[in-house]
Amino acid sequence: MTLALAQETFEVTLAQDAADIKAAQRLRYDVFVKELGGSGGCVNHNDKLEMDRFDTFADHLLLRETKSSDVVGCYRILTSDAARRAGGFYCETEFDLSLLKKSNNSPIELGRSCLRADVRGTSAMYVMWSALHDYAVTQSADILFGVASLRGTDINSHAQALSILHQNHLAPADLRPRSRHYQRMDIIPKSSLERRAAVLALPALIKGYLRLGGTVGDGAFVDHAFNCTDVCMVLNTADLTPRQARLYGRTV
Repeated sequence: MTLALAQETFEVTLAQDAADIKAAQRLRYDVFVKELGGSGGCVNHNDKLEMDRFDTFADHLLLRETKSSDVVGCYRILTSDAARRAGGFYCETEFDLSLLKKSNNSPIELGRSCLRADVRGTSAMYVMWSALHDYAVTQSADILFGVASLRGTDINSHAQALSILHQNHLAPADLRPRSRHYQRMDIIPKSSLERRAAVLALPALIKGYLRLGGTVGDGAFVDHAFNCTDVCMVLNTADLTPRQARLYGRTV
């Protein structure tokens, strides 16, 4: 499929060749490895690429600066057909997706989302979400899901954020992923939760999903190689309110 979305500052396309995919992998290295301290077998330090076996099967959404054409953001998208060819979704290495896969929905997995530091806080993420909306429509996908991360592996430091996610945003029982190496999220009782502090502790990407009506799976996954704590986000586009639908699919 083809995808092209442009506005004054940014343009979005799908990767067309190996050079495009490498541009995404290079940005991922800059963000996940150099900035966030990730490591492991999927990191190529010689070529400064963050890569894994799923990249070959996925579509790669690229956000470029219009003036320079530099890749400043990316998303990796894995459809159900692509996941079958890859031997499963990436999320299945961390979360049990049995219920989601048994549902009558058409899911696509979103992953490896990142933005270059200097474009965070701009319209960049909304431009990518608009492109994702167009992609999902062409694929007739109604469930979007994927891993979202909190930086660091110290669960105590994430107690507020994880607790508010579990208490207020748990995915429906018939779709709910569950961590394969279960780390409970309801750490702080609701009566003791400092709601403002909990919300402030949530990464911008997770807050963005929540504004669209996103929910989380049961339990977190501590990823020591990537120096992060992962939750599985699930967004059912059929449940979007009119306001959320405008945010998700708005023109830019």
